Amino acid sequence: MMQASLQAIQALPQKDKTQAYLSLLSATLADSSPARLSNLSLFLDAILSDSLAQIVARPCLTEYVARLKPIEREARMEIMAMSIAKMQPRVTSFEEQVSTMRESYADLLEEDNDNSGAAKVLIGIPLDASGRSVESKLSIYIRIVRNFLEDEDSTSADTYFSRASLLYHHTSDLETQLRYKVCQARMFDYSRRFAEAASKYHELSYVSDIPEDERLACLSSAITCAVLAPAGPTRSRILSSLFRDERAASTEHYTILSKMFLDQIIRPSEVEEFSKTLKEHQLARLPASTTIFTADDAPAEEGKKGPETVLDRAVMEHNVLSASRVYNNITFVGLGLLLSLRPSAAEAMARTMIQQGRLKGSLDQVQGLIVFDADTKDGDGVVSNVAAAAAGAADDEEKEEQGTAPATQRWDMQIRQTLHLAESIAARCEVLLAGGNPDTAAAAGAPPALAPVAIEA
Repeated sequence: MMQASLQAIQALPQKDKTQAYLSLLSATLADSSPARLSNLSLFLDAILSDSLAQIVARPCLTEYVARLKPIEREARMEIMAMSIAKMQPRVTSFEEQVSTMRESYADLLEEDNDNSGAAKVLIGIPLDASGRSVESKLSIYIRIVRNFLEDEDSTSADTYFSRASLLYHHTSDLETQLRYKVCQARMFDYSRRFAEAASKYHELSYVSDIPEDERLACLSSAITCAVLAPAGPTRSRILSSLFRDERAASTEHYTILSKMFLDQIIRPSEVEEFSKTLKEHQLARLPASTTIFTADDAPAEEGKKGPETVLDRAVMEHNVLSASRVYNNITFVGLGLLLSLRPSAAEAMARTMIQQGRLKGSLDQVQGLIVFDADTKDGDGVVSNVAAAAAGAADDEEKEEQGTAPATQRWDMQIRQTLHLAESIAARCEVLLAGGNPDTAAAAGAPPALAPVAIEA
């Protein structure tokens, strides 16, 4: 039936062919029998034939693409898949029609959560066509990236994100720019560049054109990425910015954010609770550490050989910095117990942080000690995040002491504290000898007692 109708149309004058093909298309689409798919396949073969003039084929194909929309969804998806396969070899002649068909088919795949399939369909769109605007090309690239990221395929997404980056500065459309920035933040997230991801997410959380619930989601993502970022000055600045954000208190991760900012030790139970909210790529396992060295005659050690996940590493590094603000020094064994690591693994982590400039201190391998530099006030990972916020006010005073060696400064501080303690004890002794109340004397102005301070040799 279809073959006979097509042959009859081919025999008509060219000026009558367009209307004849459209009439046949309407009749074929109205037929809901199982033969409709095969009939449409024959119809496309005739339209896409090299023997048919472009002046007839293009309007017929445009109308074909448009008239598929009213068809029931499942049947429409089947017809579109068949049509794209047949139209692709003639994509250079029918760029607009192929592009429209692929975008419509990708819409349906996205609704079915087949994001990888939608991305692959969009890749087939001829974006090198001269008539395409920059906004159109950028929009397609961003859509491809978003679909790949939904399936956590950051490797494939990176290729098309790089192409989008070349076009981003040529568009002034606000919606397109926001979509690009969201993809950029997610790319940093999936690439484990958590500090940069946190910064971008936090920036997006302030954009008024984004709905309020999505802005809060961006803020929550910023906190998550900040927690996962490597300990150091960059993360300290981001944590400070997030902690000062009044909206942070309403997020589910505020507790761990406050502990990170206030330099408090994070317990395993808190880590486990936080890990339940992470995505798969944020729980990626790390390769075994290759920086652990032990002596041949060293006793056998118990515990983990190093952090197993990105979260483990972030929390352990944070706890090392927290310990540096509590102790002047700590043994490798003590640090290992704090981090639930072998002593050699704890030493390796501290050594790496010192080498990278994220921890100020030194290793005494003879004594098995990590000695922390307590006098650092340049706002990096060793200094409390709270103290770093006020460090600028003391810059002038510090400049006068820059010529003094760090060890000498520590010695002088401990001498002053010891003398203060001695004065306090002497004042209390005088009160006791006079038969008075030492508490009353303290309230009247006697120096308060201080905790004993061990003087380093």
